[in-house]
Amino acid sequence: MFGLVIIVLLSLNSAVGPLLNPFDDLYIDVMHRFAPPFDDAHLLGTDQLGRDMLARLMMAGRVSLTVGCVAMIISTAIGTVVGAVAGYYGRFIGAALMRTVDAMLCFPAIFLLLTLATLVSPSLVTITLIISLTAWMEVARVVEAQIRSLRERDFAVAAEVMGASDAWTIFRELLPNAIAPIVVAATLIVARAILLESYVSFLGYGIQPPVASWGNMLNNAQQYLSTAPWLAVFPGAMITLAVTSFNFLGDGLRDALDPRMELH
Repeated sequence: MFGLVIIVLLSLNSAVGPLLNPFDDLYIDVMHRFAPPFDDAHLLGTDQLGRDMLARLMMAGRVSLTVGCVAMIISTAIGTVVGAVAGYYGRFIGAALMRTVDAMLCFPAIFLLLTLATLVSPSLVTITLIISLTAWMEVARVVEAQIRSLRERDFAVAAEVMGASDAWTIFRELLPNAIAPIVVAATLIVARAILLESYVSFLGYGIQPPVASWGNMLNNAQQYLSTAPWLAVFPGAMITLAVTSFNFLGDGLRDALDPRMELH
Protein backbone atom coordinates (compact mmCIF):
# COMPACT_ATOMS: atom_id res chain seq x y z
CA MET A 1 0.00 0.00 0.00
CA PHE A 2 2.90 2.34 0.70
CA GLY A 3 4.26 1.67 -2.77
CA LEU A 4 0.86 2.24 -4.36
CA VAL A 5 0.36 5.54 -2.53
CA ILE A 6 3.79 6.82 -3.56
CA ILE A 7 3.21 5.78 -7.19
CA VAL A 8 -0.11 7.62 -7.25
CA LEU A 9 1.47 10.73 -5.71
CA LEU A 10 4.39 10.66 -8.17
CA SER A 11 1.99 10.25 -11.10
CA LEU A 12 -0.24 13.11 -9.95
CA ASN A 13 2.80 15.29 -9.29
CA SER A 14 4.11 14.67 -12.81
CA ALA A 15 0.73 15.03 -14.52
CA VAL A 16 -0.75 17.99 -12.67
CA GLY A 17 2.24 19.60 -10.96
CA PRO A 18 3.62 21.45 -14.02
CA LEU A 19 0.23 23.12 -14.49
CA LEU A 20 0.36 24.53 -10.94
CA ASN A 21 4.02 25.51 -10.87
CA PRO A 22 4.60 29.16 -11.86
CA PHE A 23 7.98 28.33 -13.45
CA ASP A 24 8.51 26.67 -16.82
CA ASP A 25 10.97 23.79 -16.92
CA LEU A 26 12.79 25.23 -19.96
CA TYR A 27 12.93 28.87 -18.82
CA ILE A 28 16.56 30.00 -18.40
CA ASP A 29 17.27 32.66 -15.76
CA VAL A 30 21.03 33.25 -15.72
CA MET A 31 20.62 35.76 -12.90
CA HIS A 32 19.53 32.96 -10.54
CA ARG A 33 21.93 30.14 -11.43
CA PHE A 34 22.64 27.59 -8.66
CA ALA A 35 20.05 29.04 -6.31
CA PRO A 36 19.96 26.68 -3.29
CA PRO A 37 16.77 24.90 -2.21
CA PHE A 38 14.20 26.90 -0.26
CA ASP A 39 15.83 30.10 -1.45
CA ASP A 40 13.58 32.86 -2.74
CA ALA A 41 10.72 31.60 -4.98
CA HIS A 42 12.46 28.41 -6.15
CA LEU A 43 11.42 25.70 -3.70
CA LEU A 44 14.06 23.17 -4.77
CA GLY A 45 16.56 25.68 -6.13
CA THR A 46 17.79 26.10 -9.71
CA ASP A 47 20.30 24.33 -11.93
CA GLN A 48 23.41 25.53 -13.76
CA LEU A 49 21.29 27.47 -16.28
CA GLY A 50 18.91 28.96 -13.73
CA ARG A 51 16.05 26.58 -14.56
CA ASP A 52 13.66 25.74 -11.74
CA MET A 53 14.51 22.30 -10.31
CA LEU A 54 10.99 21.50 -9.16
CA ALA A 55 9.57 22.19 -12.63
CA ARG A 56 12.23 20.02 -14.26
CA LEU A 57 11.71 17.19 -11.79
CA MET A 58 7.99 17.19 -12.58
CA MET A 59 8.53 17.13 -16.34
CA ALA A 60 11.29 14.55 -15.95
CA GLY A 61 8.83 12.41 -13.99
CA ARG A 62 6.45 12.52 -16.93
CA VAL A 63 9.16 11.22 -19.23
CA SER A 64 10.60 8.56 -16.90
CA LEU A 65 7.22 7.21 -15.75
CA THR A 66 5.89 7.22 -19.32
CA VAL A 67 8.92 5.28 -20.53
CA GLY A 68 8.50 2.81 -17.66
CA CYS A 69 4.78 2.22 -18.19
CA VAL A 70 4.85 2.04 -22.00
CA ALA A 71 7.90 -0.23 -21.96
CA MET A 72 6.08 -2.44 -19.46
CA ILE A 73 3.04 -2.77 -21.74
CA ILE A 74 5.11 -3.61 -24.82
CA SER A 75 7.53 -6.00 -23.11
CA THR A 76 4.73 -7.74 -21.22
CA ALA A 77 2.81 -8.27 -24.46
CA ILE A 78 5.88 -9.69 -26.23
CA GLY A 79 6.88 -11.89 -23.31
CA THR A 80 3.33 -13.16 -22.80
CA VAL A 81 2.92 -14.19 -26.44
CA VAL A 82 6.35 -15.85 -26.64
CA GLY A 83 5.92 -17.63 -23.31
CA ALA A 84 2.37 -18.76 -24.09
CA VAL A 85 3.32 -20.21 -27.48
CA ALA A 86 6.41 -21.91 -26.03
CA GLY A 87 4.50 -23.37 -23.10
CA TYR A 88 1.53 -24.55 -25.16
CA TYR A 89 3.33 -26.21 -28.06
CA GLY A 90 6.44 -27.38 -26.24
CA ARG A 91 8.83 -29.74 -28.03
CA PHE A 92 10.71 -28.13 -30.91
CA ILE A 93 8.84 -24.80 -30.97
CA GLY A 94 8.98 -24.36 -27.21
CA ALA A 95 12.63 -25.39 -27.02
CA ALA A 96 13.64 -23.02 -29.83
CA LEU A 97 11.80 -20.06 -28.28
CA MET A 98 13.09 -20.65 -24.76
CA ARG A 99 16.67 -21.16 -25.93
CA THR A 100 16.37 -17.80 -27.68
CA VAL A 101 15.18 -16.31 -24.39
CA ASP A 102 18.08 -17.92 -22.52
CA ALA A 103 20.56 -16.62 -25.10
CA MET A 104 19.29 -13.05 -24.70
CA LEU A 105 19.40 -13.36 -20.91
CA CYS A 106 23.08 -14.24 -21.15
CA PHE A 107 23.85 -10.66 -22.18
CA PRO A 108 23.74 -8.06 -19.36
CA ALA A 109 20.73 -5.85 -20.03
CA ILE A 110 22.64 -2.58 -19.75
CA PHE A 111 25.24 -3.63 -22.38
CA LEU A 112 22.55 -4.90 -24.73
CA LEU A 113 20.63 -1.66 -24.22
CA LEU A 114 23.66 0.53 -24.85
CA THR A 115 24.54 -1.43 -27.99
CA LEU A 116 21.06 -0.90 -29.42
CA ALA A 117 20.98 2.75 -28.30
CA THR A 118 24.17 3.55 -30.23
CA LEU A 119 22.63 2.20 -33.46
CA VAL A 120 19.58 4.50 -33.52
CA SER A 121 18.91 8.16 -33.00
CA PRO A 122 17.98 8.65 -29.32
CA SER A 123 14.44 9.87 -28.70
CA LEU A 124 11.58 9.11 -26.33
CA VAL A 125 10.05 6.60 -28.76
CA THR A 126 13.26 4.78 -29.67
CA ILE A 127 14.48 4.53 -26.06
CA THR A 128 11.11 3.14 -24.98
CA LEU A 129 11.16 0.54 -27.76
CA ILE A 130 14.75 -0.44 -27.01
CA ILE A 131 14.01 -0.91 -23.32
CA SER A 132 10.96 -2.99 -24.26
CA LEU A 133 13.12 -5.25 -26.44
CA THR A 134 15.51 -5.89 -23.54
CA ALA A 135 12.94 -6.49 -20.78
CA TRP A 136 10.49 -9.13 -22.07
CA MET A 137 12.54 -12.27 -21.45
CA GLU A 138 11.69 -12.68 -17.75
CA VAL A 139 7.98 -12.41 -18.55
CA ALA A 140 8.36 -15.08 -21.23
CA ARG A 141 9.96 -17.48 -18.75
CA VAL A 142 7.24 -16.89 -16.15
CA VAL A 143 4.42 -17.32 -18.68
CA GLU A 144 5.99 -20.40 -20.27
CA ALA A 145 6.20 -22.15 -16.89
CA GLN A 146 2.59 -21.26 -16.05
CA ILE A 147 1.18 -22.33 -19.42
CA ARG A 148 3.13 -25.57 -19.35
CA SER A 149 1.64 -26.28 -15.91
CA LEU A 150 -1.91 -25.41 -16.99
CA ARG A 151 -1.65 -27.20 -20.34
CA GLU A 152 -2.68 -30.58 -18.92
CA ARG A 153 -5.46 -29.33 -16.63
CA ASP A 154 -8.97 -30.64 -17.17
CA PHE A 155 -10.41 -27.37 -18.45
CA ALA A 156 -7.69 -27.08 -21.13
CA VAL A 157 -8.17 -30.68 -22.23
CA ALA A 158 -11.94 -30.17 -22.31
CA ALA A 159 -11.54 -27.11 -24.56
CA GLU A 160 -9.47 -29.15 -27.02
CA VAL A 161 -11.98 -32.02 -26.99
CA MET A 162 -14.78 -29.56 -27.79
CA GLY A 163 -12.84 -28.44 -30.87
CA ALA A 164 -11.47 -25.10 -29.64
CA SER A 165 -8.67 -23.68 -31.75
CA ASP A 166 -5.16 -23.30 -30.37
CA ALA A 167 -5.54 -19.51 -30.22
CA TRP A 168 -8.82 -19.81 -28.29
CA THR A 169 -7.30 -22.29 -25.84
CA ILE A 170 -4.23 -20.13 -25.24
CA PHE A 171 -5.85 -16.71 -24.98
CA ARG A 172 -9.29 -17.56 -23.57
CA GLU A 173 -8.58 -20.59 -21.38
CA LEU A 174 -4.95 -20.65 -20.30
CA LEU A 175 -3.78 -17.03 -20.07
CA PRO A 176 -6.68 -15.85 -17.85
CA ASN A 177 -5.59 -18.48 -15.34
CA ALA A 178 -1.99 -17.25 -15.47
CA ILE A 179 -2.80 -13.56 -15.05
CA ALA A 180 -1.53 -13.25 -11.45
CA PRO A 181 2.19 -13.88 -12.11
CA ILE A 182 1.96 -11.81 -15.30
CA VAL A 183 0.65 -8.81 -13.33
CA VAL A 184 3.42 -9.18 -10.76
CA ALA A 185 6.10 -9.45 -13.45
CA ALA A 186 4.67 -6.44 -15.30
CA THR A 187 4.79 -4.31 -12.14
CA LEU A 188 8.44 -5.14 -11.58
CA ILE A 189 9.24 -4.36 -15.22
CA VAL A 190 8.17 -0.74 -14.68
CA ALA A 191 10.83 -0.35 -11.99
CA ARG A 192 13.42 -2.00 -14.20
CA ALA A 193 12.51 0.18 -17.19
CA ILE A 194 12.85 3.36 -15.12
CA LEU A 195 16.30 2.23 -13.99
CA LEU A 196 17.38 1.30 -17.52
CA GLU A 197 16.22 4.67 -18.87
CA SER A 198 18.17 6.36 -16.08
CA TYR A 199 21.29 4.34 -16.90
CA VAL A 200 21.36 5.15 -20.61
CA SER A 201 20.37 8.79 -20.07
CA PHE A 202 23.08 9.17 -17.43
CA LEU A 203 25.60 7.79 -19.92
CA GLY A 204 24.39 10.19 -22.60
CA TYR A 205 22.65 7.71 -24.93
CA GLY A 206 19.09 8.17 -23.69
CA ILE A 207 16.68 11.10 -23.53
CA GLN A 208 18.48 14.14 -24.88
CA PRO A 209 18.39 17.71 -23.45
CA PRO A 210 16.57 20.02 -23.30
CA VAL A 211 13.94 17.33 -22.59
CA ALA A 212 14.39 16.35 -18.95
CA SER A 213 14.45 12.86 -17.51
CA TRP A 214 15.69 11.85 -14.08
CA GLY A 215 18.62 10.07 -15.71
CA ASN A 216 19.92 12.96 -17.82
CA MET A 217 19.40 15.35 -14.87
CA LEU A 218 21.85 13.16 -12.95
CA ASN A 219 24.22 13.21 -15.92
CA ASN A 220 24.19 17.00 -16.04
CA ALA A 221 24.67 17.24 -12.26
CA GLN A 222 27.76 15.05 -11.86
CA GLN A 223 30.25 17.88 -12.42
CA TYR A 224 28.55 20.03 -9.76
CA LEU A 225 28.43 17.45 -6.93
CA SER A 226 30.71 19.45 -4.65
CA THR A 227 29.29 22.91 -5.36
CA ALA A 228 25.57 22.18 -5.95
CA PRO A 229 24.77 18.70 -4.63
CA TRP A 230 21.01 19.25 -4.82
CA LEU A 231 21.22 18.94 -8.60
CA ALA A 232 21.99 15.23 -8.14
CA VAL A 233 20.21 14.55 -4.85
CA PHE A 234 16.69 15.36 -6.02
CA PRO A 235 16.59 13.34 -9.28
CA GLY A 236 18.43 10.50 -7.53
CA ALA A 237 15.82 10.54 -4.77
CA MET A 238 13.00 10.44 -7.34
CA ILE A 239 14.53 7.42 -9.09
CA THR A 240 15.02 5.63 -5.77
CA LEU A 241 11.50 6.43 -4.60
CA ALA A 242 9.84 5.34 -7.85
CA VAL A 243 11.81 2.11 -8.22
CA THR A 244 11.36 1.17 -4.56
CA SER A 245 7.63 1.85 -4.73
CA PHE A 246 7.11 -0.30 -7.82
CA ASN A 247 9.15 -3.09 -6.21
CA PHE A 248 7.03 -2.83 -3.04
CA LEU A 249 3.89 -2.96 -5.17
CA GLY A 250 5.15 -6.01 -7.05
CA ASP A 251 5.99 -7.81 -3.80
CA GLY A 252 2.59 -6.93 -2.37
CA LEU A 253 0.77 -8.17 -5.46
CA ARG A 254 2.79 -11.39 -5.37
CA ASP A 255 1.63 -12.03 -1.80
CA ALA A 256 -1.96 -10.97 -2.49
CA LEU A 257 -2.34 -13.08 -5.62
CA ASP A 258 -0.54 -16.17 -4.32
CA PRO A 259 -3.21 -18.65 -3.19
CA ARG A 260 -0.70 -20.35 -0.88
CA MET A 261 -0.52 -17.18 1.23
CA GLU A 262 -4.22 -17.50 2.02
CA LEU A 263 -3.48 -20.67 4.01
CA HIS A 264 -1.43 -18.73 6.58
